[in-house]
Amino acid sequence: MSQFKRELTIEWGDCDDAGIVFYPNFFYWFDSTFQGLLRSKGLSQREIRSRFNAVTPLVDVGANFRSPVTYDDVITIDATVSEWAERRLRVAYTVKCGERLVATGFELRAWAQVVGEGRLKGAAIPDEFKAFFSQEDVAQ
Repeated sequence: MSQFKRELTIEWGDCDDAGIVFYPNFFYWFDSTFQGLLRSKGLSQREIRSRFNAVTPLVDVGANFRSPVTYDDVITIDATVSEWAERRLRVAYTVKCGERLVATGFELRAWAQVVGEGRLKGAAIPDEFKAFFSQEDVAQ
């Protein structure tokens, strides 16, 4: 079940010398899509910091590339929170160009309280935060 979907057109600068998307761009797009997912729930990184005194740093990330995409292709990235743990959440991504599977990926994000002078300490994810993801999307 997709919780957020975004579409983007591949730009010339997204491609390498072979004319296909340079793979690190997928990780940027995953992060950008996560930020869009947060916004669709009425949140942002600033709001999380303000409301919960927390941040969601990456602790693991991965991708499987199935099919190349090139300049002017239009891709769709679907994101969903696929797993909740006490102190972490896993976000799963599916990237398609039309019906063609391009890539799958994930981000494992920790929940970390901001303590002291900007130091981070792992903490349990509040139920209030999790509740945002059981609501219908505010906007996509």
